Amino acid sequence: MPVTTLDERTALVTIDLQKGIVALPAAHPVEQVVANAARLATAFRRAGLPVINVRVRFSHDFADAPHPRADDPLPGGAPAAGWDEYVDGLGVDPSDLQVTKRQWGAFYGTDLELQLHRRGITGIVLAGIATSIGVESTGRAAFDHGYHVTLAADATTDPDPEGYRHSVERVFPRFAEVDTTDAIVAALP
Repeated sequence: MPVTTLDERTALVTIDLQKGIVALPAAHPVEQVVANAARLATAFRRAGLPVINVRVRFSHDFADAPHPRADDPLPGGAPAAGWDEYVDGLGVDPSDLQVTKRQWGAFYGTDLELQLHRRGITGIVLAGIATSIGVESTGRAAFDHGYHVTLAADATTDPDPEGYRHSVERVFPRFAEVDTTDAIVAALP
């Protein structure tokens, strides 16, 4: 469903646009995904709206990392140095808020809800990687918390093309509006 409107108090939330995740294989060119997220961030800043960059990061011993008993767990092991640094093309600004997560979604165990609530935010636009994991988890939780959710489909990607398609075509339309970076920028209040 195309974006119909954005709330006057909408925040951009980018998910896991960090060096170690952007370097992984993806269904779409990550350079374009990051460029679209950066365009959104610039437009949100110009409109005086918050930009919140979320990244995943763990303690040195990985004791705070999830260790699921799962049929197809995500790869483990020690990440490369600097894996948790924001990717250069995102253009993180000193005015941006930073949230660190240790789960797939950006709400659980973080201060994201507090940061949104104290700023009077009623809607969020999501961008980032991976669409079917961190982005979708955050979108579902945002909906559960009562936010109006918009997905910038061309500012997200996934390691699995089918996972991306399923999230964008089947899951997000159930609780969010899905559109392009251009349409979302045009709809900013």
